[in-house]
Amino acid sequence: MRKSFAAAFVLLFLLFFLPWLAAGGGEEAPSPLPPSTDSAAGEQGGTVYDSARMLRVLIEGEVVEMDMETYLRGVVRAEMPASFAEEALKAQAVAARTYTVYKMEHGGSANHPEADACDQVTCCKAYRSEEDAAASWGISTSVYEEKIRKAVAETDGQMVLYDGSPILAVFHSSSPGATSNVEDVWQSSLPYLRSVDSPETEEAVPNYYSQETFTLTEFKELFIAQYPTANLSGSPSNWFTNIQQTENGTVQSLQVGGVPLTGGELRTLLGLRSASFTISFSDDAVTFSVTGYGHGVGMSQYGANVLAQEGKTYQEILTWYYTGTTVEVYDK
Repeated sequence: MRKSFAAAFVLLFLLFFLPWLAAGGGEEAPSPLPPSTDSAAGEQGGTVYDSARMLRVLIEGEVVEMDMETYLRGVVRAEMPASFAEEALKAQAVAARTYTVYKMEHGGSANHPEADACDQVTCCKAYRSEEDAAASWGISTSVYEEKIRKAVAETDGQMVLYDGSPILAVFHSSSPGATSNVEDVWQSSLPYLRSVDSPETEEAVPNYYSQETFTLTEFKELFIAQYPTANLSGSPSNWFTNIQQTENGTVQSLQVGGVPLTGGELRTLLGLRSASFTISFSDDAVTFSVTGYGHGVGMSQYGANVLAQEGKTYQEILTWYYTGTTVEVYDK
């Protein structure tokens, strides 16, 4: 009888207690890890920033809701050639993110109070859909789209900060050897938008040098239509006076027919690629010889690409162009 009881006890032990011990003595098995996200969350301690920040974007006249990640991909597609180096594309993503949040924190734009951003370069930033980009990229679409996805994801939530706050991270296409102080272009000073050397040259930039020529009649009609009090009589060499230029050749101010203007105002009126120009004359024409493209303040995109090709990181590129800043996650 005792032998039968002992045998039964051993059988019960084998059937029930051994599997329990093998499973860890009753400790609960660890839960599976949550799936990773398609972003730089792993580099940011598991937190996702851009996909959690929602925006209202005015695109072709219609307000569309999207997250920051989607918006930035559209901006980078539109604002910088996808063929550029990856670190330059990352710098572009961070600058665009910073600019957008800066505008939102400072009241947005009076041009579209119903939206946080728009697709107009004269107001906010250009925007390009994946489908539109693919139509022009052709066989390079998958490569370019992946570069842009990485540029946004691997900088998730990062912005250019001055004293802990996002800056007005403006940028332009190419500089005439150096960027401009902001007050030389827009007449309001900011400590982080200072003139710095920029390494792009005519070998790196298409149409780095350009010319626009107007017959004297064309120029007179165009200018007087905008400034009817201008005196454009006599020799054209007397029309342009008191020309003030910065060290990089950007025209800060001048008078045309006695009318005071900034170089940027004349650039806009004539459709010049930048305000870094010189003026020459002939018997029947006036010619503007221009260097670079854009307003010249903040980050030069072609300069950023040259710096990236030289081995600089996106953080180094951004702090090169935005004086006294840091590049950090900003989640406020």
